Amino acid sequence: MTPNSKVVDVFDLATRHLYLCVGVRDDMEDFLPAVLRGGVDVVQLREKALPASAQLKQARLMKTICRAFDVPFIVNDEPELALDVGADGVHVGQDDASVERCRALLGPTAIVGLSTHSVEEFDAALDQDATYFSAGPIVPTPTKVGRTGTGVAYATSSQARSSRPVFVTGGVNATNVASLVTAGLRHFVVVRALTESDSPERHTRELRRALDRALSTVSIEPT
Repeated sequence: MTPNSKVVDVFDLATRHLYLCVGVRDDMEDFLPAVLRGGVDVVQLREKALPASAQLKQARLMKTICRAFDVPFIVNDEPELALDVGADGVHVGQDDASVERCRALLGPTAIVGLSTHSVEEFDAALDQDATYFSAGPIVPTPTKVGRTGTGVAYATSSQARSSRPVFVTGGVNATNVASLVTAGLRHFVVVRALTESDSPERHTRELRRALDRALSTVSIEPT
């Protein structure tokens, strides 16, 4: 695969800009529709504390809700779980199942995301059959325990070298997203700004408005 080739992407992640990672929740049936109404356009079940077998029921619920909103549903780390529930894809880290294995298991149209945390990792990622990459965390975050922040420059340089989407991770919120767009970033992973919110739909709308305003100033059509 050439560094800037693009695999088949049924959902076209290049047009999607607000990616939610969320763990298993008792209120998922209410929470997930709220953030999707607010403007989240990619969803990942990222649950580090439970085995795949314990995530199955929640994953099926999330897939059903995402289907109703025409939003891709992705599972973290577990390509077998993604296959079992009929998810749209899987996201893996550097030490998880390989992109090659995910692609072989899920097929050419599945979404396969790959985390990167350094220039060396990103260089290696460009030769892999991933649909998109993540870069970061740009600042230290409790969702990435033990990782120091990579800084914004790493994420922007990664995006500049890839024709595939690069989703930036680490502390993204309604206050800082405009400055990140100005720095050259276009795709954002959000976690705590929404998962810890006492009003998830309202806070998603605030974040989405700030993001869309910023994207409109750099000639990128908001979705």
